[in-house]
This record gives sequence, structure tokens and C-alpha cells, in this order.
Amino acid sequence: MPVSEPLITFKGIRKAFGPKVVYRGLDLEVRRGEVLTVCGGSGVGKSVLLKMLIGLLRPDQGSITFDGKELTTLSEGAFADVRRRIAMLFQSGALFDSLTVGENVGYGLQEHFHDKMSKSEIADRVNWALSLVNLPGIEAMSPADLSGGMRKRVGLARAIAVKPEVLLYDEPTTGLDPINTARVNHLITGLQERLEITSIVITHDMRSAFSVSDRLAMVLGGRVICTGTVEEFQNTDDARVQDFIHGRAPVQEDVQTLLSTS
Repeated sequence: MPVSEPLITFKGIRKAFGPKVVYRGLDLEVRRGEVLTVCGGSGVGKSVLLKMLIGLLRPDQGSITFDGKELTTLSEGAFADVRRRIAMLFQSGALFDSLTVGENVGYGLQEHFHDKMSKSEIADRVNWALSLVNLPGIEAMSPADLSGGMRKRVGLARAIAVKPEVLLYDEPTTGLDPINTARVNHLITGLQERLEITSIVITHDMRSAFSVSDRLAMVLGGRVICTGTVEEFQNTDDARVQDFIHGRAPVQEDVQTLLSTS
């Protein structure tokens, strides 16, 4: 894809939870219109990155900009506009079991656009979103009656119903069988082409990452250690990236270096 300007920039991000340091100066750019996959082992803070972008967490230091706007200094109230433009598919789907599928998909519309959309317009948008994830006509169903794969797709329909500019995927294929994994990967690439949005995918599933990504970034030791296209990632000389891609444990000296990084 042609190189475009950065839409989202993380610069010098530091974040800790008590004694656990997650980021030690992370830098990352997300280009407008691309699918960027952030990969890395469990516990490196991949999901924390997304939560900082939408204001659920705040960095201890550093800058996060979205479309030229500094986010780290925004008040909670000011984040409402950002959250209208950035939608997130949570790892579990995060559906409300007390609501129907249709009410779940329309939740963001009610939250952000209740003064601009009529009930019939919201219903039409819900139907549109469910059709895009190949689940038309299930508005009356309960989330409890859905399979794991269907819950993920309903969660995705809820995210795209608000027609966001940016879509965040937090471990979208975790817990899914190979068929549903392939289905979700196909949806990610299909929605990207159809909706012309910018997407950030968080995963440790490298097969999925290589399937959906324009570029990838790997997080290790609190920083991004490698970025590049799928081909560049697969052919990198960085042993840490190759170890991760192929599921090899790092050599002992690399572990000691990581633990001693400040």
C-alpha cells in the first residue's frame, strides 16, 4: 500500500503499575488507512496500548496524538469525541448479557448519537452492521445463545455500527477454532477494504498477523523493537523476532538482558 502520513503517534511512552514497568519509552506510528498489528508475548502490555489510546488508561510520561490532537492532556469529558471516532473490539466481545443482540450492537449509537439518529435509523444501522459480519436478522437473540465465534462477530458489529475512523482489535482470534479464526481474519481484511478505516490489531497469533497486516510492530522489554511489512518481518535478521515468530524460547543471556533493562 502507498505510504501515508501518521494518523496516530505514540512517543516516549512510559507506563508502570506499581513495581511492574510496562513501557520504558515506547515509540510507534500508525499510518492512516493501514492495518498495523502489534505483536509480542503475554504480559508485554499490548492491550495497555489500546486502552491508553482511548483514555481508559493514562501514560505516566510521553505523548499520544490522534489526527494532530494531543490526547494525554484531554479531560475525561473531552475524550467523548475521540471515542466517537475510535471503536474497539474487546478480547471477550464484552457483550451485555442483559441486552439483546440488537440492543448490544446499537449501544454505541444510543450512547453517542441518540440526539442525531431516530429509532428507525438506529435499527437500520444495526441491521447494516450485522449484515457486514454475516449475521443478519439475529437482533432478537440473547448473547447467551451465541457461540464464541458469533459473540466476537456481534462485538465487531457493535464496533463498526458507529462507523469509526479507527478500529481496534484486542486479541480478535483468541479462543476461536481454526474455522472461526479464518472467518474473523477475513472480516478484518474485508472491512478494511470496504470501510476504508485504520486498524490496530493486538495479537500473539502470528499466522493471523501475517494474514491481515500491512505492517507489524513487535513489543519487547517495554519498547517497540521492530517494525516492518509482513515480508520484512519474516525475513528480519533480528533473532528476537525470529524466535517469537517460530515459537522458540530466547537464549538465557537475552532473558537476563531483558530483566536488567531499566
